[in-house]
Amino acid sequence: MADPTGFLKYTHRELPQRRPVSLRLMDWKEVYEDFDDGTLREQASRCMDCGIPFCHNGCPLGNLIPEWNDLVRRGRWRDAIERLHATNNFPDFTGRLCPAPCEPACVLGINQEPVTIKQIELEVIDHAFDEGFVDPRPPTKLTGKTVAVIGSGPAGLAAAQQLTRAGHSVTVFERADRIGGLLRYGIPEFKMEKRVLDRRLDQMRGEGTEFRPGVNVGVDITADQLRADFDAVILAGGATAWRDLPIPGRDLDGIHQAMEYLPWGNRVQEGDDVLGPDGQPPITANGKKVVIIGGGDTGADCLGTAHRQGASLIHQFEIMPRPPEVRAESTPWPTYPLMYRVSSAHEEGGERVFSVNTEEFVGTDGRVSALKAHEVRMQDGKFVKVDGSEFELEADLVLLAMGFVGPEKAGLLTDLDVNLTERGNVARGADYETSVPGVFVAGDMGRGQSLIVWAIAEGRAAAAGVDRHLMGSTALPAPITPTVAPRQ
Repeated sequence: MADPTGFLKYTHRELPQRRPVSLRLMDWKEVYEDFDDGTLREQASRCMDCGIPFCHNGCPLGNLIPEWNDLVRRGRWRDAIERLHATNNFPDFTGRLCPAPCEPACVLGINQEPVTIKQIELEVIDHAFDEGFVDPRPPTKLTGKTVAVIGSGPAGLAAAQQLTRAGHSVTVFERADRIGGLLRYGIPEFKMEKRVLDRRLDQMRGEGTEFRPGVNVGVDITADQLRADFDAVILAGGATAWRDLPIPGRDLDGIHQAMEYLPWGNRVQEGDDVLGPDGQPPITANGKKVVIIGGGDTGADCLGTAHRQGASLIHQFEIMPRPPEVRAESTPWPTYPLMYRVSSAHEEGGERVFSVNTEEFVGTDGRVSALKAHEVRMQDGKFVKVDGSEFELEADLVLLAMGFVGPEKAGLLTDLDVNLTERGNVARGADYETSVPGVFVAGDMGRGQSLIVWAIAEGRAAAAGVDRHLMGSTALPAPITPTVAPRQ
């Protein structure tokens, strides 16, 4: 069992230091310094091994958090990764990218700082790779069944790994030129170096999963061909239809969606030949006055990227009011708290502007040169303009990071003729099967824009549904059931 007095001995939550801003802006490497094993084991000792561990409720994957915390405390690293991998295919992704809803649900967090669950998770998996504990686990026999997974983000990869290990022949299709989805081209290198993704893909190839990048299913392969060639299909293409800002001046040059901008930075780090005569990628913040519209994680990714590209000035707009410094009363323990957060990108500079709405883009010679905006306040559930608060701000690069509205409908979804929910996502039943027999859906394509930990959980659950559909029963775990409208 856990150290019963650990949380009394080690009362302070400790995390690794971020590298100095002046240093990390000179490269694209991950921002955190190494974390001492001794300190980590002390932090793991703070876990109380609660009778009712609410961290389980906070984690969509149902991670066995108290168990691997105690194994880390005792230095049993191989056992720790076995318990971690029992519920999470990719803790190396979640340990870097998940906002850790488990931590605000930690019982210790009622009156102290919560356990550093996310950091312990990351150290367990990185230690496992360093020690050679992570090997391919191919199936002992094949079923003769074939499965196509459309999309290679976290949901698709999790489903593919589960089904490959169950003995099915799995092919993952990705329309981009490399496997990984948003993990590859949406997440900047400073948040997750792509070596982390590549080593997992190597493991999956060793298990027998086949990857086919550069194939746009619905165009290069028709829906009819797909269904004829495979016994089951999983739709895991994500919620890639971005939210736009249809205001005057939107057609000016220099206004881009975040996902039109971010991939270029990643391609440069991949070594692709994308630099122009000026030494810059096609869309760059170098020397520009940048405005990012959207205050979430994607906006912060744009912010950190713009810093590294050498922007001269950056503002980040958010229409919502600035959150409180501590947990808001509207989000009590153990819910995920509404509160003010500072990412590594925010530490690096730029001005965050809250309660502001952009009403018009202003251009010069067909290119954006400024934007007009005003302050807002919430009234009766709606944003209302604050009289006399209008202002104009110079900008020669505007990045729209306002989220996504669902999956793209044209092409594959239209050809398959799957039913959609009122929100425009792919409808599915409790087994993740769509209205088309043998076609399943997992992740943001069915759930809507969400977290990486939900994507992995849904990929695992959908894999169990597919396995049951193909074999009549399944031994694969199904951590969650859909919470959206059913397929009928």
